[in-house]
Amino acid sequence: MIEKTRFLPQTDPPLSPRQTLPTMYDLPSEDPEEPGLPDEYHCYQPPLLRQTFQPVNVDLDDVFVGIDLNLYYDLRHSNWYKRPDWFAVLGVPRLYEGENLRLSYVMWQEQVSPFVTVELLSPSTADEDLGRTVSQTGRPPTKWYVYEQILRVPYYVVFSGTTNEILGFRLVAGVYEQAELIGGCLPIPQLGLSLGLWQGSYEKIDRTWLRWFTLEGELILTPQEEAEQQAAESEQQAAESEQRVAESEQRVAESEQRAAESEQRAAESEQRAQRLAAKLRELNIDPDELD
Repeated sequence: MIEKTRFLPQTDPPLSPRQTLPTMYDLPSEDPEEPGLPDEYHCYQPPLLRQTFQPVNVDLDDVFVGIDLNLYYDLRHSNWYKRPDWFAVLGVPRLYEGENLRLSYVMWQEQVSPFVTVELLSPSTADEDLGRTVSQTGRPPTKWYVYEQILRVPYYVVFSGTTNEILGFRLVAGVYEQAELIGGCLPIPQLGLSLGLWQGSYEKIDRTWLRWFTLEGELILTPQEEAEQQAAESEQQAAESEQRVAESEQRVAESEQRAAESEQRAAESEQRAQRLAAKLRELNIDPDELD
């Protein structure tokens, strides 16, 4: 008796959680209850700005750079603060009272406002970063108001790592005016620097980065980039030195070859003269008596 084959209905394979559960785009880093939580980009961009911030004619020991650090600004409300993604202050010690790393930046102790602040746009903070929100009674003032009216920060920069758009604002007559970019960069003459965009690899991540340049547009290198450049220059110098040595050795060899060839020609000439003299003597002619 032949057993009949049973055909089971075909079903699609089960979908993986990667296909069915929310992705990182559905679960962004910003918590609606706590706006401004950093994403991974915020971990890379500010240190790059810190490493390349080298204002001219300023002792770097008198420059403080803060990254995602609480900045307290109102003596009457000592717990009110803003947390810039990046800011730089000129004219204060690098270390707090010359000894310790700062836990925060407290205006009524430091007495010096930031000279430039940078905010990296994120969906939950974009409106406040761009001055589109209004302060509410009894609540801390907006970030824009604090930077413009309280701290009076001379330069305020907003950058979107998503669209690669940079907006720079200068404090003019007490209010922010959008500054003109020159060659895609925001010049800050007081620092001898400009801030612009650079396409390249940083920490092995190739993308568009916000970078410090000189006013002439020369890229300011990170310590690692400087070391790599110096290594490349050393290798090039070593290669050029080896090339010069090789060329010198070749010239010496060519000179020795020419000398050997000259000696050989002289020897051949002497041999011919001796043969000729011998022939003359066979003919009873003394070659020494010939002019």
